[in-house]
Amino acid sequence: MIVKNRLPSRKSHPIVTQSPPRIASTIPPFFLVLLMSETDLLLNEGVKKYSTPSSRIMAAEIQENGSFGSSATRALGMKNMRRDDAADTSVSYDVPANLDCEEPLPIVLSQYEDFHTIDWQRDLARDRLRHKFIKKKNRESIGSFLTGLVDAGSGWICVLFVGLTAGVVAGLVDISTRWMSDLKEGVCPDAFWFDREHCCWSANDTLFYGDKCNAWHTWPELFGHYSEDGFAYFVEYWFYTWWALGLAGLAAIFVRIFAPYACGSGIPEIKCMLSGFVIHGYLGKWTLIIKTIGLVLAAASGLSLGKEGPMVHLTCCIGNILSYLFPKYGKNEAKKREILSASAAAGVSVAFGAPIGGVLFSLEEASYYFPLKTLWRSFFCALIAGLILKFINPFGTDQTSLFAVDYPMRWSYIELIPFIFLGILGGVIGTIFIKCNICWCRYRKTSSLGHYPIAEVLIITFITALLSFPNEYTRKSSSSLISQLFNRCGPEEMSELW
Repeated sequence: MIVKNRLPSRKSHPIVTQSPPRIASTIPPFFLVLLMSETDLLLNEGVKKYSTPSSRIMAAEIQENGSFGSSATRALGMKNMRRDDAADTSVSYDVPANLDCEEPLPIVLSQYEDFHTIDWQRDLARDRLRHKFIKKKNRESIGSFLTGLVDAGSGWICVLFVGLTAGVVAGLVDISTRWMSDLKEGVCPDAFWFDREHCCWSANDTLFYGDKCNAWHTWPELFGHYSEDGFAYFVEYWFYTWWALGLAGLAAIFVRIFAPYACGSGIPEIKCMLSGFVIHGYLGKWTLIIKTIGLVLAAASGLSLGKEGPMVHLTCCIGNILSYLFPKYGKNEAKKREILSASAAAGVSVAFGAPIGGVLFSLEEASYYFPLKTLWRSFFCALIAGLILKFINPFGTDQTSLFAVDYPMRWSYIELIPFIFLGILGGVIGTIFIKCNICWCRYRKTSSLGHYPIAEVLIITFITALLSFPNEYTRKSSSSLISQLFNRCGPEEMSELW
């Protein structure tokens, strides 16, 4: 039978209370060299070879902490050293209940437990010991030297893979969102995988009035009703509402059943994890898959939400998954935060088309541990993600962002008056919105509505669809509406906005 005991507590583990001379007498000097190498192979060989429990406990402490623990320092006579993680209960050891001091002690090291904080000093000390061991091994053979070079460049390779994957995922999300959003109003019969804009482009019908073209068919037109009367309006209203309910309902069901951690924007949790908190599964594969699908469905349903926050969560999931390809980062939580910081920068880059803005966001808002090398790697990761997104060209404008401003005309000083008024109005509306949002969140926690998240999503989606369809401006998706508001209204450009 295996029971969980905490090595830092001597009362719960009687073996640790053995006297220091007895411990030192049972550990050969060359075994300490094997312990300092901090490799699993050498540790396992030492655990199997030496049957003294205290020596194997010391080996486990050095392997886990990257430095000599309490029993090890007593064995070496270092009275001035203290164990930094004496009160850390986030690392557990599996010890047999019926332990015999003369039999081998199978100590199994585990990772940080869920909802615990990492030990920055311990993990960084382990990384320094690993560097010393690699530098020592580099002198032995050419293969070890090449392995050291790969290990030194693994950080750049990892952020390169993160940037490539983040750009591809962002492009797929943008294309899928626009296509599903247009499904609420109609479909392209000749190529159902085209959204309305690409459908008209493929038919060479680029000059169309009122955002209509012959290649795109609304839902009443698919049923053979081409006149714009009350029946056509009712059919469009009905399809718009049910498509919105179906998309939002599927997103809520997927998140509820398969990945509860995929809910919300994810930025507060990402900032918490970058500061050293551990949440198992929050950056896992299922969270990445369900978050991607749910983001497309929720954004296409017409709800008043965007993909900027969730994209940071998605890219951090990508960074966490790819970090396990490199033991330097996958097995060290402190070093893994460097990859997550670069991933957060890539998320802002693909969401807004701003690589430098992504780096500043990761530096100023998200990251707790941000060394200089992480700054350059974050910029490199954000730049690669932006270039991949521009190559995919999901908006058809050869730009990484949907909202691009190009106004060569000079502005006059009299325009500062309405600008000031707009700024004041925006601040007042933003304050009112934040207060209303806080009150709504408090109501959800105290009422029975918060216990039925799927029903809550369906009710909000139904009300949003009913109120959005009668107005031509709110009927469009938020990204499409803002894109048209940013464009210049010239004689060659036609839209329902002018």
